[in-house]
Amino acid sequence: MVNDVHPRVAAAHDRLAEVVADSGRLIRCESPSADLAAVARSADRVAEVGAAIVGARPERIVSAGCVHLRWRWGDGPRRVLVLGHHDTVWPLGTIDAIPFEAGDRIRGPGCLDMKAGLALAFHAIAGLDDPSGVTLLVTGDEELGSPTSRELIEAEAEGCAAVLVLEAGADSGALKTERKGRAHYVLTFTGRAAHAGLEPHLGANALTALGSAVGRVAALADDTEGTSVTPTGAEAGTADNTVPELATLRIDVRARTVAELVRVDTATRGLVPADPGVALEVAGGIDRPPLEATMTAGLFRRASALAEGLGLAPLTGAAVGGGSDGNLTAAAGVPTLDGLGAVGGGAHARHEWVDTALLGDRLALLTALIEDVLAETGAGDLP
Repeated sequence: MVNDVHPRVAAAHDRLAEVVADSGRLIRCESPSADLAAVARSADRVAEVGAAIVGARPERIVSAGCVHLRWRWGDGPRRVLVLGHHDTVWPLGTIDAIPFEAGDRIRGPGCLDMKAGLALAFHAIAGLDDPSGVTLLVTGDEELGSPTSRELIEAEAEGCAAVLVLEAGADSGALKTERKGRAHYVLTFTGRAAHAGLEPHLGANALTALGSAVGRVAALADDTEGTSVTPTGAEAGTADNTVPELATLRIDVRARTVAELVRVDTATRGLVPADPGVALEVAGGIDRPPLEATMTAGLFRRASALAEGLGLAPLTGAAVGGGSDGNLTAAAGVPTLDGLGAVGGGAHARHEWVDTALLGDRLALLTALIEDVLAETGAGDLP
């Protein structure tokens, strides 16, 4: 480090080796979201690693078998919610194929999304002179859409001045100042089976009805509004010589505004099968509202001013299609800033990686931002 570097930045870089090592401890304990036993083991590891860094054990919260962890400091009002998750998209055994590596880049399943982000959260809180007013919530089902943690997240965010989300930064480290909302649907077509050779006319073909619906569903997308409607999977049929009685279609929807999500939701629920002999059931719906720029602007200005004061590279913001738990807290009316975690690439891909050199700067920024919000003063006004 050069002599004119800010002392907070220097201190953060001095802890870089610890952040990397702690990231490795978390990465090596696999935590596929749908495997509750694996998530429970991961929660044990996260609690162990976190307690060693911050000097306190978390509260263990189990909801529908999924383990979430909560640390709270101080007895006064909650000021800052630091939000992360310890589940990943990777199945058990991935660590054998993609082992943890640390050099210029950190590798391993879930390194970017978001085990390194958790390590940053622990070290940032440990670096505060007084963390009173901080809550750290680490959930275990974010990759599934937070079905068991949503109410907990919204409750912990209530009354806070800021929610800081430790998801990975966007390209080149940009903070995530906008996220699309999302909806998921499963369309089930139920027809009538018949022998495909002897009497196909007596059947009602669920697969044909599904095929007709695919084009109508895809046509709901609107590029000018940034709305995508993507058929992502389909299943149908039981035998080569049988008219399919059952077919299912899965759909992923992303949109920048609530109005667009509602438009697509209304149209999807209003679909009528082309064959009147086929019934349609629509399951699912809107599960994450958008994270809109109005809910991030104040915190982004604040973080940008802090970064300048620390001598860090200027911050940039990015609008992204993926959702996070930050969508939930922003929709609840709490100022939220996302993408404060590690910087790298390849989230949810086998080449997932973290830029080791940038972890120190990220740690310095996160520590300063938490401290600044706790002090109720800062370089920018919260919305």
